[in-house]
Amino acid sequence: MALDTDLTTGPSATSPQEERIRAHYGMVRKLGNWTSALRFDVRATRGNVLLDLRSPRIEEGDIEIRLDIDHALLRLLVPEDATVEHEEVRRVGAGRVKDGGVTSSGRRIHLHGEMRNAEVRVQRGGVAMLSAMLTREYVQDLRQAHREGRYPTIDDPTRGA
Repeated sequence: MALDTDLTTGPSATSPQEERIRAHYGMVRKLGNWTSALRFDVRATRGNVLLDLRSPRIEEGDIEIRLDIDHALLRLLVPEDATVEHEEVRRVGAGRVKDGGVTSSGRRIHLHGEMRNAEVRVQRGGVAMLSAMLTREYVQDLRQAHREGRYPTIDDPTRGA
């Protein structure tokens, strides 16, 4: 199974305008302060995608995520007060958006596109921190932070701002 990770702390290597994420039969994790974009294009087939949208480096404004996911799982780590709007998502087959913490204040995240037998899970607060901490990337960040005498930023990207 392929695994693509990005632990960069600066702006993304692609366009700061839009991030393209592809996970076909694999796993992609984008954690910490990995981007400053407001637009994301996510395509996955029988894969898993983990996107961390809690970074203070992400510009102010609404975030737009275009989906084309088939038999895939997209996990979004969002700020505590974020609102995820998914009315524009076309669902084909058994698919759903699991979002237990619906709020009305803070940043808005708009989902568009199509899900075919796929699932989007929205995680906030402590659950988002725990999700980030249960990755290899967090262990790498923790070791590097210890060597450099700083705190890790994967679990809480606001700490590195």
